[in-house]
Amino acid sequence: MTNPLGQPNRTGRGALPTPPTGWPIGSYPTYAEAQRAVDYLSDQEFSVEDVTIVGVDLMQVERVLGRLTWAKVIGGGVVSGAWLGVFLGLLLGLFTDSFLGPLVAGIIGGIVFGVISTTIPYAATRGTRDFASTMQLVAGRYDVLCEPKTAERARDLLAKLAI
Repeated sequence: MTNPLGQPNRTGRGALPTPPTGWPIGSYPTYAEAQRAVDYLSDQEFSVEDVTIVGVDLMQVERVLGRLTWAKVIGGGVVSGAWLGVFLGLLLGLFTDSFLGPLVAGIIGGIVFGVISTTIPYAATRGTRDFASTMQLVAGRYDVLCEPKTAERARDLLAKLAI
């Protein structure tokens, strides 16, 4: 099996992921800075195939957006269902003589589907999760590793970037 560049994958099909290897050539507080370092190496025509960016000190962060109430759950179901219904109604309208009938039917059906698909899971929680949130995986820092054969050259190039 090959990657998008047509090169063989380092791990075979069904193989478990392996930890990254290489020598550290830089450590950065943000992914954007680590990406900038690798981009700089690429601009210097360095063999970036030897480089890996590794997120270290991973944290799962759940940011609470607000309290959930029945009104918000039902309202969200109505809105998302209506959008789905508009899409399906317009799609059906392409194959009929009238746009209005399929559009109205799609919106009504979408609202019913949206309300059902949001209220049943909310009711199943029985009040144990009355808030909305988003989940992110965040790293404390980003290390740039390089294969030992070219690590010294990479460090030298990155030292010029820091100047």
